[in-house]
Amino acid sequence: MSILLEKPRTKVEYKKKRIFKREEGLIGIIGGSGLYEIEGIKNVRERKIKTPFGDPSDAYILGELNGKQIAFLARHSRGHRIMPSELNFRANIYGFKALGAEWIISATAVGSMREDIHPLDIVIPDQFFDRTRGRVDTFFGDGIVAHISFANPVCMELSDLLYQSARKVGATIHKGGTYICIEGPAFSTKAESEIYRKWGVDIIGMTNLQEAKLAREAEICYASMALVTDYDVWHQEEETVTVEAVIQNLIKNAVTAKRIIKEVVTMIQGPRQCECAYALKNAIITSQSVMPLATKKKLNLLIGKYVKS
Repeated sequence: MSILLEKPRTKVEYKKKRIFKREEGLIGIIGGSGLYEIEGIKNVRERKIKTPFGDPSDAYILGELNGKQIAFLARHSRGHRIMPSELNFRANIYGFKALGAEWIISATAVGSMREDIHPLDIVIPDQFFDRTRGRVDTFFGDGIVAHISFANPVCMELSDLLYQSARKVGATIHKGGTYICIEGPAFSTKAESEIYRKWGVDIIGMTNLQEAKLAREAEICYASMALVTDYDVWHQEEETVTVEAVIQNLIKNAVTAKRIIKEVVTMIQGPRQCECAYALKNAIITSQSVMPLATKKKLNLLIGKYVKS
C-alpha cells in the first residue's frame, strides 16, 4: 500500500533547541494498513524526528484536514515492516508531543471476542487488559519516578467525539469495551481465546495499551478506533483468522474510518478541560533536589511545566 505524499520538504532532528515550529493543538493520527492515505489533506509535508528515546516508526505526515492541523504516523512503518513487539512506543508518542499534539486518534485492527461484535464493526474501547511481556511503556526511570492515574485509560471526551462522528457517517459502532493487548506476533491459540472470553474482554489486539499509557504520561488525549476484522479463533462457525482475511476486512473498514476521522477533526476543540491535560500534575513523586540533570533534560518536554530546569 502507498501514501500520497509530496516530495519530503524537511528533515528535523531532536536537539536541545528544536529547529522546527510546534503546532500547538495539533491532532495526531496513528494508523496502519489501509489508512496510509487520507484524501483531502492540504499542504502535505513529511517530517522526520529524532527523539531521546530513538526513532519513531516512520516520518510524520503533516497537513491540514478540514481546517485542522494533523500529523499522521504509520504505526508499523509504511509497508508494514515493524512487528508489535518491535515498536518504539516511546519515540512514537514523544514525536507527537514534540510536534505539539494534544489529541491522538488511534486506528487499529482487532479481533472480536463477542458474538454481537461482528467483523467490519467498529469499537471505541474504554478499558485495557495487559497480556504483553516486558514492553517499555513509560518515559520515566533513570532517577525520576512518576505514577499516573490510569483507571480510565482513554480520554472519554475524545472517545465520545469519535462515537458521535461514527454515528454521523453511519458506521456500525460499539461504545465502550475492554481491549486485551497480547504480545503477538502470532494470533491466539483456541485455548487462550476461550479463556480471554471467560475473562469478559470484548476485543483483542497487539498495540494500543502502550500507546495509551505513554500518551497519558505525555498529557495527550488518546482514544482508539478499533476496526474489527475477525472473530479471533474462538468462533466455531468462522474460519481460523488469517493475515489475508484481516487485511481484506481492514481495508474495507478503512473507508469508513477515513470518513470518521474527517468528521471528528472538525469537532475537536480546545482548550482541553479533561484530566489528560494535567496527568503529571501530581504524578511526579521524586524530589526535584535529587533528580539527575541528564534525566531532567531528557524529559524536559514532558515535565518542564512542573519541574524547574
